[in-house]
Amino acid sequence: MTPPPCMVWLPMDHRIMGTGDQQMPFLVLGEKYARAVKLGAAAQPVLFPLASADQIPELLDMVDGVLLTGSPANVHPSHFDQEVADPDLPLDPRRDELTLALVTACIRGAVPLLGLCRGFQEINIALGGSLHQAVHEISGHLDHREPKSAPYSEQYAPRHQITLAKGSIFETWAGGTEAKVNSLHGQAVARLAPGLTALATAPDGVVEGFGVASATAFAYAVQWHPEWQFEENPFYAAIFKSFGDACRASRESRRT
Repeated sequence: MTPPPCMVWLPMDHRIMGTGDQQMPFLVLGEKYARAVKLGAAAQPVLFPLASADQIPELLDMVDGVLLTGSPANVHPSHFDQEVADPDLPLDPRRDELTLALVTACIRGAVPLLGLCRGFQEINIALGGSLHQAVHEISGHLDHREPKSAPYSEQYAPRHQITLAKGSIFETWAGGTEAKVNSLHGQAVARLAPGLTALATAPDGVVEGFGVASATAFAYAVQWHPEWQFEENPFYAAIFKSFGDACRASRESRRT
């Protein structure tokens, strides 16, 4: 009998969709993230709709890894002791409640963890870091936002260079210490959380990738979007393959 595939939990966004009296709450997951798990990590994406933080221990026992996705919504700045700078930007406090607790549970329980864009920011905040809410307004920094009126092919196109730490797993994935990545974020790391090691930086010094130094399982995050057309980008594909390998190793260790 063929063994069941590795299972990777992808927390969902909470959004109100529709207009006027036809608004309704939805739980949302971008298909590109599920595809990257299914095809890039060779694992089965799974969802736990309406999961709450107090369910994390029992739900983590059912999966082999966690992917924290990107999202149009930002983490609420109250989690790093700031007021909301731009009330027009979307927030998702219900996702915050789950994912910030999920980060620490994954690290404590040696569950493989990969964070992308918002997921990258969630890990930094959960472990005690902070963010610039509008990095483009900080002197000497690039505008890391995408051209929102452009087609998605242009929004997700490679935007700027990053420098990767020599000898790091990021260098292995990229096949060198330089790479070009897409950039679709208005927020950025202001204070890197204790215990995180910067492994990729943008030309303006913004941290674009890190690892959790104390983690005993795979625990990495990137500020860009490697799920976008990962099949065509060996660097992006290597990230998901490495994550999938870690999930399979975790599964085997729990079965023995």
